[in-house]
Amino acid sequence: MSITRRSARRSVRILGVASASAAVVLGLSSSAFACNIRDFKAEAKCDGEKGVIVVTDTDASRTSATITVFSNEGGVETQVGKQEVKGSAEGTPVSFPEDWKPNATYRVHVKAANIVDEDIKPDLVTPSTACKTDTPTPTPPASSTPKPSPSKSAPAESATPTPSDSASSSAPASAAPSNAPSPAAGDSNLAETGANSNTGLIAGIAGALVVVGGGAVYFGMRRRGARGNG
Repeated sequence: MSITRRSARRSVRILGVASASAAVVLGLSSSAFACNIRDFKAEAKCDGEKGVIVVTDTDASRTSATITVFSNEGGVETQVGKQEVKGSAEGTPVSFPEDWKPNATYRVHVKAANIVDEDIKPDLVTPSTACKTDTPTPTPPASSTPKPSPSKSAPAESATPTPSDSASSSAPASAAPSNAPSPAAGDSNLAETGANSNTGLIAGIAGALVVVGGGAVYFGMRRRGARGNG
C-alpha cells in the first residue's frame, strides 16, 4: 500500500501538533516544580520559654536555598542568623533561636541560585504575647504569716525578797535579851522577860511595906531607949 503525499502531510501535521503539546506540558511542569518565593513561609514560635523563628521550605524541586533573618528594632536592622535549606513537598523547616519581643518585625530573605533572590512578603510580625511571662509570686494570707518569735532576755531581778532574806531582815540584830516590856499577846498568862503591866503596883506595895517596917523598927528602938532610961 503506497502512501500518498496528502497522507504524509497529514501525518506530519499530527506529529507537529503532538510535539508542540508535549513541549507546552513539559514547560508548564517545569515551571510548576521550579523554586518560588511562595514556597517559603516564616513564623514566630515558642520552644518552651524560648523564642524561635521557623522558616519552612516547601519547594518540591529541592533547590538549595539560603535563608537570612534580620530583626528591625527602632529602625536599626540586625542579622539574627543565616542557614541553608533544601525544601521538600512535605516542607523542610529551619529554626533560628531568637528571644523575640511582642509585636516585633523581622525581615526574612531567600536566595536560591539564580531563581529566587527576594524577601518573604509581608514581613514577619511576632505575636502580642511573649514566650516567657513573669509570674508574680503569690503573697501568703495574713493568717499564715509567721509571727516573730519573742527575743529571749535574762529575767529581771525580782524585787520580792526571798524567804531567807525576809527571815534575816526580820530577825533581831542582837541575841541579847531586851529590858523593854513586850506587848501582851491577848489574854495569855505565859511569863515574859522584863517587867509587865503589874510592876508599878508591886513596887508601890513593897515601898509601903518598907515604910511600915521602918516605922515599926523606929518605934521599937524608941521604946527600948525609954525603958533603959527608967
